[in-house]
Amino acid sequence: MKLLVAFALIASLGALAQAEEEYCHNSVVTACSSSTFSALTGFFTGETNSICNARFAGIEHVEPEVQAYINSQLTKSYEYLLLATHFNSYQKNRPGFQKLYQGLSDRSFEDSIALIKQITKRGGIVDFNSRHESAASVSTKSPTLEVDELHSLALALDNEKQLATGATHIHTRAIHATERDPEMAHYIEEEYLGKQAESVRKLSGYANDLAKLMKVPDPSLSIYLFDEYLQKQ
Repeated sequence: MKLLVAFALIASLGALAQAEEEYCHNSVVTACSSSTFSALTGFFTGETNSICNARFAGIEHVEPEVQAYINSQLTKSYEYLLLATHFNSYQKNRPGFQKLYQGLSDRSFEDSIALIKQITKRGGIVDFNSRHESAASVSTKSPTLEVDELHSLALALDNEKQLATGATHIHTRAIHATERDPEMAHYIEEEYLGKQAESVRKLSGYANDLAKLMKVPDPSLSIYLFDEYLQKQ
């Protein structure tokens, strides 16, 4: 009798497990199935009821912050490009400063592309028409970019500190938000925080060195030699 009860219990558990497996299969097929039109509209609007996506953890909380930071990186990239163009003109003729700001422009643009890939990898969509105000955003006020060598370094230093603050803000939100996102925090820490710290240190050193060199009645030779130094970096 006990043998029959045990056999019936095992058979029941097996049938239940099979039913659960079939339920999961049927559920995922239903949840992931959608018409071509709804799939396309969902891709462009970012709104879809499908559970078959790459979104998990706290991406809902940090995605707007990363979007703002992407806009910040693109804005700074174009500002650096304008600075590079300014110092590459025949009037200024500062190839060292042009090289410095061209490099910063390329770096910010590449960082923007990397962040876009990171958002899409996590199931998000980057919308350049939306603007999210946060600590990761930059000021909408257009700075004066036709400046001298020393003030251009000060402007670049301010830019790098803003970008460092934005990356720190995203890292903090990813760790301390209601729904945490350790993967995003790790990505920002590995790819941006250290790099921004090094950039701030380098530009602050440049600004201090050039300020000391310009404490002469005619700093033309000092600026020329400093530009020669930047060309070799």
